[in-house]
Amino acid sequence: RRVITATKNDWSAICWHDGQFYDSIQFPELEILDRVGGGDSFASGLVFGFLEHNDAQKAVNYGAAHGALASTTPGDTSMVTRKEVEKQLAGGGARVVR
Repeated sequence: RRVITATKNDWSAICWHDGQFYDSIQFPELEILDRVGGGDSFASGLVFGFLEHNDAQKAVNYGAAHGALASTTPGDTSMVTRKEVEKQLAGGGARVVR
């Protein structure tokens, strides 16, 4: 995370797996609503990516996308759907639609 302002950050992640670093896709100028839960959401997305795809690059991308989306919602749980994470991965907006 690179802090631009208190409510705007560049968001990305890095993963070390089998002797190699993997950089996630980047989410520039993400508008932060609540920082609580972003790390937990990253971890759950990372684990999901490994379990679903067995691929470190996909895993770190899922983690970064889920963490980014969680930061745009209030509270420590995001309730983000898989569809919303995959939309984020495809270049959709970093906002949860409710």
